[in-house]
Amino acid sequence: MDPNDGFRELGRQECLRLMAKVPVGRIVYTCQALPAVLPVNFSLDGDGTVLLCTSAVSELVRAIDGAVVAFEADDVDAVRQSGWSVVVTGSASVVTDPAEHERLARTGPVSWVPASQEVFIRIEPELVTGREVVGGRSLYGVDLTA
Repeated sequence: MDPNDGFRELGRQECLRLMAKVPVGRIVYTCQALPAVLPVNFSLDGDGTVLLCTSAVSELVRAIDGAVVAFEADDVDAVRQSGWSVVVTGSASVVTDPAEHERLARTGPVSWVPASQEVFIRIEPELVTGREVVGGRSLYGVDLTA
């Protein structure tokens, strides 16, 4: 992020706190050498790991298992010209440990499109960045609503 772009940079803990408040984000991955973006529901694990639940036979699982991906969540108020956006970048992997899968079945996200064979995907938060704009004003006091 450019420190002169007028947005407030968010720290890692603030990013994770904000993400925990929204139910849907976007997974960004590579599909046939092109960028792909898919909205998904998610939850955060205690260490900030992003958790997804999806069908074991989905194209998404094949595309991201073992790959570096980005995950974005945000909350924007167009009327007030304010909001925030957080991006988590890290390695995605299917949870294969039976005990971990059982724990996540109790505490993790529930797929909005249930399938007969569901898997959990973990995105390790290797890089967490975020920014915020408040009330249509930049860091420099410039009124962006004019």
